[in-house]
Amino acid sequence: MKDHFGAGGWIQWPDHEEFSIEFVKLLGMAQEGGSLISECFLAASRIDPSDGGESWYREWTRVAEANNARADASLERGHILTAQSNWLRALNYYQVSAFAFDIADNKQQGAIEAMRACARRYISHLTPAGEVVEIPWLEGHALEGYFLPAATSGRGPVVICMGDPGHRKEEYLFKVARYARERGMSLLAVDLFGSDASTRFEDVVGRADLETSISHVMDYLTTRDDVDEHRIGILGDGAGSSFVARGVALDDRFAAAVCDGGIWDMQERAFLMGRLPSGSPGNAGTDGGWPRRKFRCPVLITLGAEGWLESDRATHLFERLKVDQPDISLKIFEGSETASAQGHSDNPTLANEFIFDWMADRLKLVTN
Repeated sequence: MKDHFGAGGWIQWPDHEEFSIEFVKLLGMAQEGGSLISECFLAASRIDPSDGGESWYREWTRVAEANNARADASLERGHILTAQSNWLRALNYYQVSAFAFDIADNKQQGAIEAMRACARRYISHLTPAGEVVEIPWLEGHALEGYFLPAATSGRGPVVICMGDPGHRKEEYLFKVARYARERGMSLLAVDLFGSDASTRFEDVVGRADLETSISHVMDYLTTRDDVDEHRIGILGDGAGSSFVARGVALDDRFAAAVCDGGIWDMQERAFLMGRLPSGSPGNAGTDGGWPRRKFRCPVLITLGAEGWLESDRATHLFERLKVDQPDISLKIFEGSETASAQGHSDNPTLANEFIFDWMADRLKLVTN
């Protein structure tokens, strides 16, 4: 297998950027327990990215099924920890296998069902056990989440983890769950796909009011007798997490938030305004001023210096936000320390340690 290096570093398949990006993300998940590097390269050696995704689907499914089978065998022998590790990798490989297919495609549907089954088996064997929860939102479209309680009694802090509209909650079981639980915080992983995992998501994702989901998630948590409603934080994961920022700004019950702070909304607005003729109504403020929503809790924004938004531009937008937001921080991970790729995919561990230490500090400071 020939190695290839581009301006941004090593590339698995130079002529197939999307597959190469997904492969790098998968490698990054190895240190979080979502893959094994040797398995990844073995599968990659059998993939021809020019075949329309067929070999991609076949090889990642093969690896997923091998991990799932090891999990079942370990469970039968009473080796719960090994079973859990294999379920986490299996669910990630199943998810990756469906990357190249449309949401209504039978291949993707089958992979997602297998992924969800692994996730349920994993959380059911945690100590304390996790729960699959349903959260009312839209008529005919309830949200689904995984609630992983901390190993403490009584009411305690919790972190909601919610990603881009296309992100699935299952990835947070290996990506962030341990960082919350090791710090004594429960975790609620939730996505916008709905409890039935149906194709109605394609209708939902186009809505202009996705931020309304955030308050519904908060409403649910405040009904639980193991959650301290004064110590609820939220992590909005991904470039599209401005809908999380909007939701936090509309709800004063959050104690802390890690999200894009509205930067992505500002960038998109600036782009659209910049395409209007000079002097056109609505072209004022081409820097993309975010609608005047004020956060009522501490907010942290983390970005990679080598991500989609250049550091200088991100800093400029952040300074505009800071004018109206007294407690907002920006952390840019530089290439010299890694975690500098989009979504910190090159080193998610470094970013997660920083994020969850910040979150733990803020939630501990809040008193009843």
